[in-house]
Amino acid sequence: MGQVTIEVQQEAEEIVTLTPRAAVEIKKIKEENNIPESHSLRLGVKGGGCSGLTYVLAFDEKPLERDTVYQREGLTICIDAKSQFYLSGTTLDFSDGLNGRGFVFNNPQASKTCGCGHSFGV
Repeated sequence: MGQVTIEVQQEAEEIVTLTPRAAVEIKKIKEENNIPESHSLRLGVKGGGCSGLTYVLAFDEKPLERDTVYQREGLTICIDAKSQFYLSGTTLDFSDGLNGRGFVFNNPQASKTCGCGHSFGV
């Protein structure tokens, strides 16, 4: 298998914007779960849920060859080519209020969402 080199783009266009609150919570999760500093935050979408698509948040050891990779808020973010269309312009926030605690995707591409807020459609 050949070697793959991934370039982290410092000035890359943000596909997903992280709020400072989301970045703090992601860093806290990495630390609490002993995830190495070198691991990237993977953002994406996959088929599923009431409305057709669900969000993916994960940590990856290495970005894939066709990922867009950029750094924001002290985190390396990688997004696969397919997910870029669905996530373009999205803001990832973190909420800790009366309605619950968790990450919130504010996605201008979403034309519908399910009642529970865990999936969306375009």
